Amino acid sequence: MAEKGKGYPHRFAEVVQAMGNEPGVTFGQPGAKKTFGHAALKVNDKIFAMVSSKGAFVVKLPKQRVAELEMAGAGTRFQTGAGSPMKEWLAVDASTELDWAELAREALRFVRTVP
Repeated sequence: MAEKGKGYPHRFAEVVQAMGNEPGVTFGQPGAKKTFGHAALKVNDKIFAMVSSKGAFVVKLPKQRVAELEMAGAGTRFQTGAGSPMKEWLAVDASTELDWAELAREALRFVRTVP
């Protein structure tokens, strides 16, 4: 797995390190432009966790789980630059007590099941 880049929040760096031994997981795209997912955790070229351009920790989860976490106040549906909320993406609130590495593992399990 590639090394974490400079400037990533400390908690995300811990997530990247925690995912280091997961089969098929990669991090970032060396030399890539700063576009959606340029510094993301991926499995089979599918993003499952990342830091957004605004510095939010974002994970891909089933839409029911996103709604549940949003209702609990753990985060909000992630919105792209166009402003459309994405049903299967949660932007985690920085103050949440949730374990980011565990959320990333949950996202990894989900993305592995998506065709």
